[in-house]
Amino acid sequence: MKILALLILLFAFNAFGQPTNKINSTQEELEETVKLAPCDSKQRLEAVKKLFAQMGAKEEEITVESFDKDKIKNVVVKLKGLTDETVIVGAHYDKTDAGCGAIDNWTGVSIVAHLYKTFRQMTNEKSYIFVAFDQEEKGLLGSAAMVKAIPRESWRQYCAMVNLDSFGISTPFSLAQTSSPEMVEIANNAATQLNVKYANLTFAGADADSSSFKINRIPAITFSGLDNKWQDYLHSKNDKLERINMTSVYLGYRFALTFINKLEMISCSKLKR
Repeated sequence: MKILALLILLFAFNAFGQPTNKINSTQEELEETVKLAPCDSKQRLEAVKKLFAQMGAKEEEITVESFDKDKIKNVVVKLKGLTDETVIVGAHYDKTDAGCGAIDNWTGVSIVAHLYKTFRQMTNEKSYIFVAFDQEEKGLLGSAAMVKAIPRESWRQYCAMVNLDSFGISTPFSLAQTSSPEMVEIANNAATQLNVKYANLTFAGADADSSSFKINRIPAITFSGLDNKWQDYLHSKNDKLERINMTSVYLGYRFALTFINKLEMISCSKLKR
């Protein structure tokens, strides 16, 4: 673990040694957010709403989209861009009964919230939907409900979906079976630009919310920051705050930020080729 931590710090220095501006979040700011992880499932919905408010969203901008007779509740914040071309940025906020759900997936929710904070301070070509999905652990129910609710006449304007799921252990990778090839190609370019270690990996039996979009022909990708011992701490009592390397979370945020900035420069028609 000490060697891994050193490698992460080296990657952080190589990729992110430049000063952080006011728009981008710092590692310390992300750490404060991750530390707010509620271990009680009943508290997580309100905690997500509070988190977006802390990132600058007004009360009326934070909506709860309910499905299946209020059994599924996604938290959504929208940012209107110069065009209607839309990118969805999401992470699930639910957890399994075991553990605190700090790694899986309060780290992802924290990254999404800080990405919202960054993009709300910018003039964006594309419009953005930042969403915290409900009931991923029960079969991607929140993301599937969101996709199903997209009006057919609006389908073409949905360019891409970026999913953040479980960070705090290692450098960023994408989950191959839940990621579209064209999105993986863009991620490879982002890694080259940042000079940061990145891979597209297959984890047997794993799934993520990006699948709900990928199978419906919306280009999608899941980023994560785990290692090959993920089964030792995910969905178990070991999923707790003390296991998180905050540099890994910060790398996840900066990698996703660079990736989404690349999406900004690609037309929807080219993404959905």
